[in-house]
Amino acid sequence: MKEEVLMMGDQAPKMDFEEALGRLEVIVRKLEAGDIKLDEALQLFEEGVKLSRHCASLLDQVEKRIQLLVGVEDGEPVVEEFDNPPPGVA
Repeated sequence: MKEEVLMMGDQAPKMDFEEALGRLEVIVRKLEAGDIKLDEALQLFEEGVKLSRHCASLLDQVEKRIQLLVGVEDGEPVVEEFDNPPPGVA
């Protein structure tokens, strides 16, 4: 159990979003079960906080990329009208 608790270490920055979220879900289930010792719970909580921050950072990066691709002015996406809409679009 101890090895599993400590397995992540500083790997969060190397994890993609899905891996980090999956590990975070495992941690939440273990903490909610309540059948672990206090020191293990604290280690899991610390790991969960790191993972949560990592996931938030990844989501921020994605949001910035989307804003660059879509175009954003004053926090709102720029909507451009099509001169000639594609067939089937009114």
